Amino acid sequence: MDGFHLANSIIDGTPLRDRKGAIDTFDIGGYLALLKRLRDNNEDVVYAPAYRRGLEEPIAASIAIPRSAGFIITEGNYLLADVGPWGRVRRYLDEVWFVELPPKTRMSRLIQRHIDAGMEPGAAEAWAKGPDEVNARYIESTRNSADAIIRCR
Repeated sequence: MDGFHLANSIIDGTPLRDRKGAIDTFDIGGYLALLKRLRDNNEDVVYAPAYRRGLEEPIAASIAIPRSAGFIITEGNYLLADVGPWGRVRRYLDEVWFVELPPKTRMSRLIQRHIDAGMEPGAAEAWAKGPDEVNARYIESTRNSADAIIRCR
């Protein structure tokens, strides 16, 4: 799903930039179109976008998914969301699992991921405790809609 982040050229200079990663900073229409194409399974190959950490941008047509794929795993924070068009995601998925981490583990991994992507440690911590934490609370509120909850340590 990260391949459907809105590009920085779209969100730079808007309030969305300060909330990149929030539910409204994704191209949900594009993601739904991809899921439909995959479910229909009538193309030899469907190309999906990837997201490149470090570059912090989606890259179109980076993942080739052949018609012969036995199963497809998609991942993303908002697969269980039911607001607006996000509520249509579930119709294209056979199962949705919620992966749950202890809050301290989640926070330390987020901070490290931001540092690895080039953020200064203070900025990484501020982003993880700010926009990322707001998103995490929303995502947590959707967990009971999952088909399975996978608890990690």
